[in-house]
Amino acid sequence: MNPDNDQPAPVMNSDYLNQIAPKPQKKSLIPKNKPVVVGIIAIGFLVLITIVGLLASLASGNIGDTERLVARLQATQDIVNSAKTNVNNHQLRALNSSLDIFLTNTLRDATPILAKKNIKIDNLSKTVVNAESDAKILATLEDARLNAVYDRIYASEMATQLENTTILMKKIFNSTNDKSLKSFLSNAYLTLKPTQKQYADYNASD
Repeated sequence: MNPDNDQPAPVMNSDYLNQIAPKPQKKSLIPKNKPVVVGIIAIGFLVLITIVGLLASLASGNIGDTERLVARLQATQDIVNSAKTNVNNHQLRALNSSLDIFLTNTLRDATPILAKKNIKIDNLSKTVVNAESDAKILATLEDARLNAVYDRIYASEMATQLENTTILMKKIFNSTNDKSLKSFLSNAYLTLKPTQKQYADYNASD
């Protein structure tokens, strides 16, 4: 009988086993670089909002600018009407009358087109109307009347007003896919641009 086989098996303490056994690593549900991940998600969200906004703007024909155009045309017509009793030069009076007719017809033609975009020309945003207010121009023209230089100043102010209007028309035209709106803007622009040039070329001594 082998005496070595008679030795009792060593008793392993459970605490000892726990100490030498490799401890399983706990996986964190939150990544260590959480700020970076959150930043990437936020940027992606902002980009998505921007893209959606641009697509909506293109589809709607850029309603903000379209509403501005209507407000500007209305303000321009107010200026034209105020000038009827103040303009002295017969050439300028004739040009003023033609512009008045153009504005009346243009606003009339725009009404059904813009109604499809939920823009009512008689109920525009107060913010837009205030931004396109003619108060400053009317004040300038009143000073010109008092200083007996009304015709020259009026022609200059109208040339600038119409130039800005045609620029806005081109901007809306290039930003919309609405065929009816494009057609309307094209026709209005082709009529208004020569009128703008006539005001710009006006010579008060004629």
